[in-house]
Amino acid sequence: MKKAAIVGAGIAGLAVAVRLARSGWEVTLFEKSARVGGKLNEFSLAGFRFDTGPSLFTLPGLLDELLDDDLRVAYRKLELVSRYFYEDGTILNAFANPEQFAEEVESKTSDSKQAVLKYLSKAAFIYRLTAPIFIFSAFQRLKDLLTFPNFWRALQFPRIQAFRSLHQKNSTAFSDPRLVQLFDRFATYNGSNPYQAPATLQVIAHLEHNVGAYFPDKGMYSIVEALQKQAQRLGVQIRLQSAVQQVVVAKGGTKTLLVNGQSSDFDLLVSDVDIHSFYRKLLTDSKPFNLNSREEASSSALIFYWGMKKTFPQLELHNIFFSENYADEFDCLFRKKTISPDPTVYVYVSSKQNHSDAPEGMENWFVMVNAPSGAGPDWATLREQVRKQIIGKLNRILKQDVEQDIVCEEILDPTGLENKTSSLGGAIYGASSNSLFSAFRRHPNFRNDLPGVYFVGGSVHPGGGIPLCLASAKIVGRLVDEKEGKHEH
Repeated sequence: MKKAAIVGAGIAGLAVAVRLARSGWEVTLFEKSARVGGKLNEFSLAGFRFDTGPSLFTLPGLLDELLDDDLRVAYRKLELVSRYFYEDGTILNAFANPEQFAEEVESKTSDSKQAVLKYLSKAAFIYRLTAPIFIFSAFQRLKDLLTFPNFWRALQFPRIQAFRSLHQKNSTAFSDPRLVQLFDRFATYNGSNPYQAPATLQVIAHLEHNVGAYFPDKGMYSIVEALQKQAQRLGVQIRLQSAVQQVVVAKGGTKTLLVNGQSSDFDLLVSDVDIHSFYRKLLTDSKPFNLNSREEASSSALIFYWGMKKTFPQLELHNIFFSENYADEFDCLFRKKTISPDPTVYVYVSSKQNHSDAPEGMENWFVMVNAPSGAGPDWATLREQVRKQIIGKLNRILKQDVEQDIVCEEILDPTGLENKTSSLGGAIYGASSNSLFSAFRRHPNFRNDLPGVYFVGGSVHPGGGIPLCLASAKIVGRLVDEKEGKHEH
């Protein structure tokens, strides 16, 4: 039986382990931490449970197809995806049902129901046009790109409006600046700037409102736990606290991993490590891949995990408190490399759905603002400033004294994110989508000059977030099966 090594037990590493084991590989998964999950993780503090990273679950079928029936994750579709708060007192409920959402918009803004439905219909069209290439295909291979369906898609290219920014598209589609801001926000789902990222990113609105957003009954980490159980059932060896120190790819094809001072040989290698960290720290490569420095890194995050001593009926599972100057917020993030004095604040309260995540009568708040990645800010100083700004905004809009209700706190800044996840500079999504060619410049899931070496996870094609990481594992599984002359699993 051929042996495969996977470096990194994030969600993509676990997913590709399942796919390879089902294809008959003897799989060993190496993880430097004491638990699997990577960015998708959890911790407990003073009786509160917190999800540490991704909090939105879309395209659940990509998870379902990996799991045996008895290991399937129980999840529910959200009727209300997000609640948006504005400084002028407006509260917009982003219902999952497009008709209901459009009626909500018409009742509270100057835009019409028809404008919203038209926008979501166009988003669905762009998704159908682009997803087969940019999400589910290794399009960097000519054989995957030069197909008849893709020729038809190429003829439709002008209709995806890739030469306009998302903000330009939204400003044309809507007259109310509050609604423009709401749809601009979707660029942040992959750490990008709506004033630079192509309008093609409106497809994210399709996933949320036409397809649906979901929440696992036992919290986000239950996704990881199910994948871990499935991998172990299939015979995958998961070696925790086993940091890979070096990877050597021999001319004959053998991949040698140095782990805790011991060498092991494998026939196949899959990396679920941030691509920059993999090349800089692990791979012994006479021809290192040229990571395109022209691609701007994605944003990072500054996160406050707060245990709150009471419940807040105004809040839902996902809540957005908007900045009054969105353009300045992104100028600060990507040009000035700091956080705006008035940042948009995301508050995720999993105990709204899973009551056991907080003691009775209390709530667990995951409070996040977008932050610049890379070196620059003095985080010890900046996080205190931002904390005051966040509390001031929440106090104004909720008409509460929020700080007096905080009973416990943990803070994670970009430096901490880099240390925990090996994401260079804390860039959560690797490269941003701040240019027309970003999708083409993402590192592919393979290297022609290194047969048997593959790449999955948020820093490579097709990108970050749960569905895209699972899609990267699906692409690699298909590439390996094809190489071995097997049918796709």
